[in-house]
Amino acid sequence: MSQFLSTCTADAIRDAAANLAAGNVVAFPTETVYGLGADATSADAVERIYAVKGRPADHPLIVHVSSMQRMADWAEDIPMYAIELARDFWPGPMTLVLKRSSLVKDFITGGQETVGVRVPDHVVALALLEAFENIGGKGIAAPSANRFGHVSPTTAQAVVDELGEFLNPADQIIDGGSCAVGVESTIIDCTGIAPRILRPGAITEAMIEVLTGLRVSNPPDSAAIRVSGSLENHYAPA
Repeated sequence: MSQFLSTCTADAIRDAAANLAAGNVVAFPTETVYGLGADATSADAVERIYAVKGRPADHPLIVHVSSMQRMADWAEDIPMYAIELARDFWPGPMTLVLKRSSLVKDFITGGQETVGVRVPDHVVALALLEAFENIGGKGIAAPSANRFGHVSPTTAQAVVDELGEFLNPADQIIDGGSCAVGVESTIIDCTGIAPRILRPGAITEAMIEVLTGLRVSNPPDSAAIRVSGSLENHYAPA
């Protein structure tokens, strides 16, 4: 068994929350893929994500929170259709891109004025988020737990194989079994008068239009906005 792997227990969740607060990275399961998490308010901790993944610093990260109510910590001027989407599809495989609040720093957004926020639908991810928030954490920045441009992992062992050589002794991988979806979250731009899909995923255009009554507009030119996990081969399950 890898030195980084932790069986999913209450003690492991508490240890992981403390590790995040100390500036370490923790890989954990979501319903989509395994994420590589760090304290979303700490520049040093987030830098570890970029270093471990070999990820460009201008590539934005998604902030994971435990509930819809936490969205207001990270975003402002939230449109009503975004609230409707959050009420219906969270917890779930959907990331909302919103106007960032003063809490959000450039090291999360890649210098953009928007931030991606998501509530994952996985008991381990939610337990970790709640444990982290209980000790003062605001949210966990967590891209997929793979090297940049590689296939996203859906098991803890895949994370070990992919990232083990880049981790520090205090880092942690929580083994929560295989991910159910195996494809990353749909990313929806909610900064305009109607939603736009920036990255396809489990939440479809038709589902969004039925819920909101709005027509999903065409995505912007790829050069106009940067989103997490936009490489084509990123979506294949491990």
